[in-house]
Amino acid sequence: MIHSRRLSSAPALRSTLFAALLLVLCACRASNSSLSSGIDLAGMDRSVAPGEDFNAYANGAWEKATAIPADKSSYGIWDISQDGTRKALLAIIKDSAANPVNRKIADYYNAYMDEGTIEAKGLQPLAPKLAAIAALHDNRGLSRMIGSRLRADVDALNNSVFQTGNLFGVWITQGLVDPTHTYPYLLQGGLGLPDRDYYLSPSPQMAALRDTYRAHIETMLRLAGLTDAPARAARVFALETAMANVHATRLESEDVHAPVSWTRSELINRAAGLEWAELLDAASLNDVPVFILWHPKAITGLAALAASQPLNAWQDWLAFHTIEDAAPFLPKAFVTENFLFQGKALSDTPELRPRWQRGVDLTSAAMGEALGKLYAERHFPAATKAKVQAMVADIVKAFDKRIDGLTWMTAETKAKAKQKLVTLKVGVGYPDRWRDYAGLEVVSGDALGNAWRSEIFEYRHQLAKLGQPVDRSEWWMTPQTVNAVNLPLQNALNFPAAMIQPPYFDPKADAAHNYGSMGAIIGHEISHSFDNQGAEFDAEGRLSNWWTRTDSDHFTAAGEALAKQFDAYKPLPDLAVNGHQTLGENIADVAGLLAAFEAYHASLGGSADTVKDGLTGDQRFFISFGQSWRGKAREAELRKWIATDGHAPGQYRASTVRNLDPWYSAFQPAAGQKLFLSPEQRVRVW
Repeated sequence: MIHSRRLSSAPALRSTLFAALLLVLCACRASNSSLSSGIDLAGMDRSVAPGEDFNAYANGAWEKATAIPADKSSYGIWDISQDGTRKALLAIIKDSAANPVNRKIADYYNAYMDEGTIEAKGLQPLAPKLAAIAALHDNRGLSRMIGSRLRADVDALNNSVFQTGNLFGVWITQGLVDPTHTYPYLLQGGLGLPDRDYYLSPSPQMAALRDTYRAHIETMLRLAGLTDAPARAARVFALETAMANVHATRLESEDVHAPVSWTRSELINRAAGLEWAELLDAASLNDVPVFILWHPKAITGLAALAASQPLNAWQDWLAFHTIEDAAPFLPKAFVTENFLFQGKALSDTPELRPRWQRGVDLTSAAMGEALGKLYAERHFPAATKAKVQAMVADIVKAFDKRIDGLTWMTAETKAKAKQKLVTLKVGVGYPDRWRDYAGLEVVSGDALGNAWRSEIFEYRHQLAKLGQPVDRSEWWMTPQTVNAVNLPLQNALNFPAAMIQPPYFDPKADAAHNYGSMGAIIGHEISHSFDNQGAEFDAEGRLSNWWTRTDSDHFTAAGEALAKQFDAYKPLPDLAVNGHQTLGENIADVAGLLAAFEAYHASLGGSADTVKDGLTGDQRFFISFGQSWRGKAREAELRKWIATDGHAPGQYRASTVRNLDPWYSAFQPAAGQKLFLSPEQRVRVW
């Protein structure tokens, strides 16, 4: 999943919380035998030996019977949950039209759905912005325009590239080494393709995509009525290629020791090429004394391009991305062309998603917590929250016991690890406090204007954190998000309400299913606090080396073994998983699954689970884990995924089971089978 955090209070308070939650858990255990197994038996392929291909064993029949829908680049459990959530959100949006308090939500959605008004306006909403770009005549004006386009990136640590239309991204949170103050982080941006490798890789697939992208730039400029579109497109692509050459790689972006802190004067003097005073003033960052550069070499390299590249190339780049970013809110010709490249060329998706789905997603992005509050009230009952909090308590305790049992870790490091665990702040369902959207102006019939105003509203919300006390309870995901996140700087976790629904968590299913699926996700996110990145941060979210040298060496060696394991996975003959790029997620899978397994057994109170559907409790636990990674992807999407994502494809994450001794006891895989590892080969991290 992703990375995020929060800070809880004292150990005594957490102990009290555990005691309260155990009361809930006991009630769940008592009725466990009467609950369903939660396993999709029809989706399994029992002709496949679990030791040969556990993903095919758990999901093979589903994969054979399921086609990826024409409007999707991939399809699986996540998509099914997301589609169900969208339908629930649509009902809420429609109901909001009759409620004066929530009317703004419906107005935003309805403005986007009003294609007649959008077609009638044409490019009129863009005209002032394109005119301002055409009027640029010097570096000062260019710097101010770049600054005025800066926007907030709320998922910065997980992306090497920010929005396409911004040269830099801004992420605002507590400092890496100073957890008591809030800082603006500057990140690399500017690329229209997903990653630098799309510009620089010699592979035939990347070369073909580059040709398609140049043609796409030209088409968008021509649709907007700009003259000499071929020459403009060539300049845009050449400028972005120059940007790609100075960008950090995906692996470099994950190095938490690479960022640097510069004062305002250091930024101005060391990142020459831009007129930073003008840029920062336009970005409302003029009074900030210190910046953290997440990609220092990229920031300096991008700034230098402002002086070395011709002004008309920058104007063309700004014009193209102004059009490209606005395309979802423009007439149909722009929507279609945008999809043909972003959806079809990059991900091989045959059809554009229905407009209502896109409208729901855009509305949710613009007013996330306003819509999320209504979603949580309608679809996340208190009983479900209590059950998941009980699971969290069990899994935290299991992790605590695992730390105690580590033979390779010194007492000094164990004490620091346990302090980090006891102060972990776990948010389940929704935030403690809701955002106020009273200051966001939504105008009927102004889809693009509403989108721009929502971006500025979010940016100002983030800027308002500067100079204020750090809020360690802040959520970085909305309740309607189907995902979960670990926040290293806050030492906190977010488990949104929409993630806590079938098939991940089913109140009608037994413990084996819920701990194998949702429990493994909880364990995964807890484990991120101790993966190759999370282990760099202490209990206060400070970047700090709290390991002894011996412990660190052992941890690194275990990580290298896991990276090598994943390097061997090849979904296509010319394409392999990058074990180091996905290492943090893979460590979290191994450690989280083991903690969830031990918590599952603790939930049984020492008794053996019953056999259901011909499967033991342990078998159901692991099958539920395997089925939680069920999915398929088109080739183009798979290539993009491996090039840009820190997560391995789902079929290989399902194979995490090969590192756990209890899986061998449950399924008895034979030596020589593809997934079989001898005990000394199994990766044991936590």
